[in-house]
Amino acid sequence: MKKERAPRNKTITLSEGEIRTFQKELLKLSSPTGPSEVTNKIINQDLFEVLNLLPEKFVDLLFIDPPYNLKKSFNETSFKELSLSEYLDWFESWFSKLLKTLKPTASVYICGDWRSSAAIQIIAEKYLKVRNRITWEREKGRGAKTNWKNNSEDIWFCTVSDNYTFNVDAVKMKRKVIAPYTDENGNPKDWERRGKEGYRLTHPSNIWTDISIPFWSMPENTDHPTQKPEKLLAKIILASSNPNDFVFDPFSGVGTACVVAKKLERRYAGIELDTTYCCLAEKRFKLADNDKTIQGYFDGVFWERNTYNQQNLISKQSNDDNAPDLFD
Repeated sequence: MKKERAPRNKTITLSEGEIRTFQKELLKLSSPTGPSEVTNKIINQDLFEVLNLLPEKFVDLLFIDPPYNLKKSFNETSFKELSLSEYLDWFESWFSKLLKTLKPTASVYICGDWRSSAAIQIIAEKYLKVRNRITWEREKGRGAKTNWKNNSEDIWFCTVSDNYTFNVDAVKMKRKVIAPYTDENGNPKDWERRGKEGYRLTHPSNIWTDISIPFWSMPENTDHPTQKPEKLLAKIILASSNPNDFVFDPFSGVGTACVVAKKLERRYAGIELDTTYCCLAEKRFKLADNDKTIQGYFDGVFWERNTYNQQNLISKQSNDDNAPDLFD
């Protein structure tokens, strides 16, 4: 049954015509393939069916957002909670086979939560060099009467070797100045004025508190239950890849990693079992042809949540008309 949407709801949906059209763009692998055949494609198959068919040493940045170790439904599929040892075995069963896709200079980012991070760390350290663990605030989460509210997730940053890309200047953040120091002439020291506010460009840390989860009034929103924000992927892609590098996402969902890769002029490929999610990714690719904006990222820097410039951008996006279906 089709959901009723509020007039200003920006959630991306699909018409029957779009589903038929976008399905034709999806890739099915039946034999070993080369990088050019999967470039800028979504592979609509089970990951385990295609692991042995993927090219070797073609990936510069591997982004992995697997099912966390909890009971969750994803459209027509579901994942059940496992014991730590069972989840560890399941994780390693496909992760070890993905390593052949990585270039010697590749970086790997692996998403998890407090239930799955122990297994992720064990496996990551077995095969890669673990550089850091990023913790990001989801800013949403269900309250609990007998436990702490769970509103954070982890991302493990790893590399294949000591030779890897990290573009620190590409991921600095504009923050409001708390202590606006000035010189003897009243000029800002290491910060700039924008209207009545002062902002400072700061180095990125492994605590991210500036991420907004996609919701109904954001143009990137879909009905996927665990959709990652474009801003989150932009930080990862800008830091750990360069233009024309290859970004690969083996659990692509509605294609956020690939969409952001396209917006930032990287090549990409994703794997996703659910056909509806694949078609939503394809629609987002089409929308990105005309709109390369990323919420919270403009003027070449990332902005804190709820800052003046970011609010202007959100207001502008929210007042735009709903994008029409691309196909009847």
